Amino acid sequence: MTPIETGANGNSVKRLIPVIVIALAAVIGFFTLRDYLGFEALRDNRAALLLWRDSNFVFAAIGFIAIYIVIVAFSLPGAAITSLTGGFLFGLFPGVLFNMTGATIGAVLIFLAARFGFGERLSARMDNAGGLTGKIKAGLAENEISFLLLMRLVPAFPFFVANLVPALVGTSLLRFAWTTFIGIIPGALVYTWVGSGLGEVFARGETPNLGIIFEWQILGPILALCALSILPIILKKFRRSTL
Repeated sequence: MTPIETGANGNSVKRLIPVIVIALAAVIGFFTLRDYLGFEALRDNRAALLLWRDSNFVFAAIGFIAIYIVIVAFSLPGAAITSLTGGFLFGLFPGVLFNMTGATIGAVLIFLAARFGFGERLSARMDNAGGLTGKIKAGLAENEISFLLLMRLVPAFPFFVANLVPALVGTSLLRFAWTTFIGIIPGALVYTWVGSGLGEVFARGETPNLGIIFEWQILGPILALCALSILPIILKKFRRSTL
């Protein structure tokens, strides 16, 4: 192997380090943090959390956002509970803004890690590929904004997948960031709203209904937004068929 080839391989491995670190953290977190990032932990530590918030609101807000960023960036369990905590500690507003900020920055960090590791090279290969791969890449590029918003709006798309796929197909960082922030608004509102009422839930000794997002009065408007996001794609196809 020539020195150039060795150097290229070494650089490739180094570029994958952020992705490897995220993957390892996600696996370790799945097995070690589930008991610490669940509803029971929030219920048992609610008094301490409220005291932490009241002692220094600004510091608590910054600390909460930082924790949310870490949870999302390393794909750790507990994102839903963290959203509830944001509502519990800070109310619907500014809690929803704190939740959206932490989730968006965390998503951007995953995006950058994937882009740095192998996104640019994979995107270039897809650009040069023909057949089905080339068509998928072209379709995503043509309807990118609609596709990005749809991935955020549809609850069936795992958050990690919605962060990873755009990096692999060459989406710009700015477009990824703003579609993420806008697209997570409905879900963030629902979970923050549920979290803001946790005081009464705790008083009754109950557990919050995290499946509320799948109830029709909540899911219906989200599906309507999904329909709006794919409307440009449908209109493009219709215009082509009439030409």
